[in-house]
Amino acid sequence: MKVKIAPSLLSCDFSRVEDEIAKVKAAGADLLHVDVMDGHFVPNITIGPVVVAAMRRVTDLTLDVHLMIEEPLRFIPAFIKAGSNMITVHCETIDKASFKKIYSLLRKNGIKIGVSLNPKTSLKRIEPYLDFIDYCLVMSVNPGFGGQEFISTVIPKIERLRRIFAKDIEVDGGVNEKVAPKLIEAGATILVAGSFIFGANDPKEAIRSLRYG
Repeated sequence: MKVKIAPSLLSCDFSRVEDEIAKVKAAGADLLHVDVMDGHFVPNITIGPVVVAAMRRVTDLTLDVHLMIEEPLRFIPAFIKAGSNMITVHCETIDKASFKKIYSLLRKNGIKIGVSLNPKTSLKRIEPYLDFIDYCLVMSVNPGFGGQEFISTVIPKIERLRRIFAKDIEVDGGVNEKVAPKLIEAGATILVAGSFIFGANDPKEAIRSLRYG
């Protein structure tokens, strides 16, 4: 699989978000990662559907919306309406019954569905969903804030996941040019990076270094 790079908009300058999106698109971004935090599931609050809708109006890039929120089913219709292309829910926030409803809703609207897990969460928690999802998101930091240091113990988890899951594996948290080759070797196909790209003097070179090492 081609390695895809997803700049995390959590690290962009929100006072000029349209310019920031255009900048990373020109630099070769494949999709945009949008972190949605509710202050309950994670200790931070970020953006909601209104901001996602505004992003949708200024770009044709895929919007990869990562719901780090409790009760995701309650809010998914609003994020569908906002123009999300991919929606990720955390396995820690769902059960089989709620996932069935989420799956039906996203499939009906032609939106890709992913399930995420935190660094300390066992792969066993996501195994019931693997046959139904389009991609799996492995957190390589404890979710809630950008700019954290990569947790290297997730690499064996990615390797184990790759042995049982043939679709895209996305990795989010502390990704830079040093860890990217290890993630790709382990089986990752989508790399999320925030400050490494938006803080770079040359975003194009930053994205190239993630994709090719």
